Amino acid sequence: MAAAVEPTIPTKRQALAILERGEREVRALLDRMSAGELIDTGIGGGDWSPVDLVAHLTSWERHAVEALAAWAQGERAPIDRALHERGLIGVNSDTLAAVAGQTPRWILDQAAATRQELLQAIRAVSSEAWRRPPLGRGRPLAIRVGSILGGPKGLYSHADAHLPDLRRFVER
Repeated sequence: MAAAVEPTIPTKRQALAILERGEREVRALLDRMSAGELIDTGIGGGDWSPVDLVAHLTSWERHAVEALAAWAQGERAPIDRALHERGLIGVNSDTLAAVAGQTPRWILDQAAATRQELLQAIRAVSSEAWRRPPLGRGRPLAIRVGSILGGPKGLYSHADAHLPDLRRFVER
């Protein structure tokens, strides 16, 4: 069995560019939909609507913001505890339960606000801290945050994991 390869530490500029590109692509697809289509299901195995997907992406951005804040205080990231206690499926289910009944506008507004908070939090990290492991151990901060916001295509590419589904939904 081959040893796992440690991902390259992205610069903050690279991380921000990946996040911003994914956001632009998601937003461009959402802009092509009517208000009714935003709440139609058919994404994520058929159970999610486009706004459910936005809530899902936003929740992981919120987890990253909270992780950065916790690590700055020398504490464990809340998402680490949640994943240990609830698992990935449980964490994702909790997200949709938390936004059930909210309007698409509210979800989209929360997404925009969380996105700005995330970008500001990343920009606020010093270049030195970006390359250091949080809490003085483990993988560098850039990789830890990138993993929270990552997907199969790599660090910070969570949106990319869902774009094919969203594209198919829009084109149907």
